Amino acid sequence: MAATLCTPAGKPASTVMVLMSGSNYNGTYWDFAYQPQIYNFREAMNRAGYATLVVDRLGNGASTHPPALSLTANDTAQALHGIVQGLRHGLAGAAPYAKVVTVGHSLTSGTSVMEASSYHDVDGVVLTGYSHALNIPETLGVIATYHRAVNDPIFAGRGLDSGYLTSRPGTRMHDFFAPGDADPAVVAQDEKTKEIFSLTEYPDGLMSTLPGMSGLIDVPVLIVDGSLDRLSCGAGYSVCASAATLHAEEAPYFAPAAKLQTFVLPGSGHSVNLARNTGAYHAAVLNWLNSTVGH
Repeated sequence: MAATLCTPAGKPASTVMVLMSGSNYNGTYWDFAYQPQIYNFREAMNRAGYATLVVDRLGNGASTHPPALSLTANDTAQALHGIVQGLRHGLAGAAPYAKVVTVGHSLTSGTSVMEASSYHDVDGVVLTGYSHALNIPETLGVIATYHRAVNDPIFAGRGLDSGYLTSRPGTRMHDFFAPGDADPAVVAQDEKTKEIFSLTEYPDGLMSTLPGMSGLIDVPVLIVDGSLDRLSCGAGYSVCASAATLHAEEAPYFAPAAKLQTFVLPGSGHSVNLARNTGAYHAAVLNWLNSTVGH
């Protein structure tokens, strides 16, 4: 798995955030090149004093590409566990970190739940584009916009396994954004940097949205959704009407030890990192980090 460790300028950090993107993205989701002062989550966390490790899943980005049908969310969760342990002991020659926080988006929010509930080795979990109120019809509608990556102009000719999928050109605005909260230039850049994945990552990953697993997490949890997330906000976006409604929906699925907090980014779609007002989400994550995990 390919990963990039970034540390705050001029000061050591004892807390590191592991940033792993969802099925349609690679590390550029967290380390967005266009107008980074607005959209770059990794830079915002580094400026605030937190180290970050941006990781590409297997079959994704700069990581190796095994046969598509061999990939599962459980494999990713186990790999995430190895990364967490490596950071605590000094990954790739870096100094050990006292605290590790996992940050997921969509599919990797699910793998973060799987890792934290199985291994109990992290100090906090941030789940974005995630809830137990998964909108199944909308999810199936988004899946219907996928096609084989070998047939996509961006990936054609790369010799990929035919089982890898990607979003069809022109569908990402509908699937992952809310038009009123999206810069067309961001959507265009997002299309250029879109990623491949395998549908075999979905079945066990979606198990994390069923009752039971998340209740085993025993460290602080923050859930963040856009108010117009067609995948995670239930019918009519009702679950994400406010942070309070999201908290009321999610609290029964978590133990008291999770000290659950929630945040809803007004007007945003599924990809909260790329909404025009993503700065409010950055601030919410930092407020949660500073108050629950710390530097």
